[in-house]
Amino acid sequence: MSFKHAPKIGDWYKNTIGDVFEVIAQDADDDTLELQYYDGTLGELDSETWEHMGPEPIEPPEDWSASMDISPEDANTPEIWSETEDWMNALDRMDRNPR
Repeated sequence: MSFKHAPKIGDWYKNTIGDVFEVIAQDADDDTLELQYYDGTLGELDSETWEHMGPEPIEPPEDWSASMDISPEDANTPEIWSETEDWMNALDRMDRNPR
C-alpha cells in the first residue's frame, strides 16, 4: 500500500466530507482498516476506499472521549481501573463457584 497519508493505528484523520475518525485496527490479511468515528460509530474500509476518501491527519479532538462516556478527568484515574478489577474479580469468583 502506497498512500499520500498512510493509515496508522491510533492516529486521527478527517476525510473530504468532514468525518473525523481514528484508525483502531488494521487487518493485513484482507487489506482492511477498522475505524472509530468521533461519534463512536465503528466502520471498516479497504485500502482502495481509504485512498479515494483522501483522509488528512489531524490532532486528536480535544474531547475525543465523548463517544465513550468517559470524562477527560476520569480517563486515567485509578478509580476506574480498580472498579474494573473488582468487577472482573467478581466474575472470576462466579466461574469458580457454579451453582
